[in-house]
Parts: sequence; C-alpha cells; structure tokens
Amino acid sequence: MSKYNALWEYIQKSESQSFMLTFEEIQNIAGIPIDHSFLKYKKELLEYGYQVGKISMKEQRVVFNKIN
Repeated sequence: MSKYNALWEYIQKSESQSFMLTFEEIQNIAGIPIDHSFLKYKKELLEYGYQVGKISMKEQRVVFNKIN
C-alpha cells in the first residue's frame, strides 16, 4: 500500500481530462505533506488511469492528466 493511495483514489474518481491540485489540497487529501518522494511514487498513478503532468514548485501545484 502506497502512502499516496488516498490521493490516487481521489484522482481516479475525477471525471476531468486534466485538473490541478495545490500542495495544500494534496496534503489534505493524502493526509501527508507532499515531499521529494512524490517523484518516486507518481508512477503508481498510471494504474489509476492518470499521470502527473507539470509539477510547479514555485506555484506549489500539480497538474494531473487522464490517460486516454
């Protein structure tokens, strides 16, 4: 079980082709702050039909895109 499972399940329920979450929103959903390990775990999202798009450290947000 991944520490980001709650986030992946939340994203999977989205019906949007693309959407953005702030680091704060991710922390609220996942129950943990986003950290450098997110880069390692992001590949797990492919199993849920989405992929991580752009990660903006400056704006503290992440874009998620549905895989067609």
